[in-house]
Amino acid sequence: MLPEIETQPRKTIKEFQEQKLQEHLQYLNSKSVFYRRLFDKHNICIDKIRRLEDLEQIPVTTKSDIQLHNEDFICVEKRQIIDYITTSGTLGDPVTFAMTDNDLDRLAYNEAISFACAGCTSDDIFQLTTTIDKRFMAGLAYFLGARKLGAGIVRVGAGIPELQWDSIKRMEPTVLIAVPSFILKLIEYAEERGIDYRKSSIKKAVCIGESLRKPDFSLSTLAKRIKEKWDIELFSSYASTEMGTAFTECPQGRGGHHHPELIIVELLDDNDRVVTEGEPGEVTITTIGVEGMPLLRFKTGDICNAFYEPCECGRTTMRLGVVVGRKQQMIKFKGTTLYPPALYDILAEIPGIKNYVIEVYTNDLGTDEILLRVGCDEVLEDFEKNIKDHFRAKIRVSPQVVFDTVENIQKIAYPETSRKPQTFIDKRNGRL
Repeated sequence: MLPEIETQPRKTIKEFQEQKLQEHLQYLNSKSVFYRRLFDKHNICIDKIRRLEDLEQIPVTTKSDIQLHNEDFICVEKRQIIDYITTSGTLGDPVTFAMTDNDLDRLAYNEAISFACAGCTSDDIFQLTTTIDKRFMAGLAYFLGARKLGAGIVRVGAGIPELQWDSIKRMEPTVLIAVPSFILKLIEYAEERGIDYRKSSIKKAVCIGESLRKPDFSLSTLAKRIKEKWDIELFSSYASTEMGTAFTECPQGRGGHHHPELIIVELLDDNDRVVTEGEPGEVTITTIGVEGMPLLRFKTGDICNAFYEPCECGRTTMRLGVVVGRKQQMIKFKGTTLYPPALYDILAEIPGIKNYVIEVYTNDLGTDEILLRVGCDEVLEDFEKNIKDHFRAKIRVSPQVVFDTVENIQKIAYPETSRKPQTFIDKRNGRL
């Protein structure tokens, strides 16, 4: 299930996207209250936006734009809306996305070709360990994509290791859709109860929410811990509600492949200009083929690198590297610039840490301060010193450390209204 456009020369892909961009601009001008107002305000003649480079003439769209003018982005009548989705609210208040029947078909297509990119076929059975309710797009996308691929599906949902293993024993799924840290919990549960997980039917996992790789594509500490215990194939997938599109690894493990028939991607600097090739930038997207709530130059807040050399899998599309960090989550700590993923990777290396929450707040001097709330079964002698030494060795600075029970950290990280673990809590002035 490899779309022809994804194997074409870079020039052909660009020309294809420029044609799709023309159609997209015409649709927005006729259907979108927000974008028609934007075009008028900035005297933008959409007929003059012919090349991808011309997109720089159009102001970017931000999360706050959608929060303030949510309904003005909707391009269809209410009776055409089939599914209502909200974002997770990781970087602010959640926003509503309206999806038509065609949008759901597009979502299914996206996930089916993404699964195929990871080597999945109609012979596979997927076990979904993510929620399909709570207005969550991802769980719905995985279900629709696996269905379009023609694969079997076991909808277990989030948590409950006992039910996960019972389902694996009964239905013999071959692919897990899971957050990587949850796979470690499944392994721990199996080891405590004598379940021979290495002989289970699971062959691979398509992972979401946490990075499996470092910027050089080597395995992250979290991925190494999984592989040391359970030698299954691991594939990273990066997506968001606003994109309605996934960037999923192929077996080469060299970044998430772009689907040019679904999305236009720019990497922008702080001045909303495209960065020099090879430089990291903020992922900024223009959706293609979306009816309900299409977007134009939407800034995701995620900082990534792009890679353009053809892949050994046969695809010639651009690939996105790991998310280095989220722009709004950047921390200036004792003269060092940090993003949460760097802290996550260090914490994953330290034995004895069961779970954690990172809190960032503004101190009395008006600068950023980091507090680690660490969950562990017991606090051994010099454990705090050991943690701080790890941080000094990796990033030259060490945060404050507070120990708590695993249960209390779990409650903080998984509030009742959340669909994702909240391991980064930003309490800086003006952030809450």
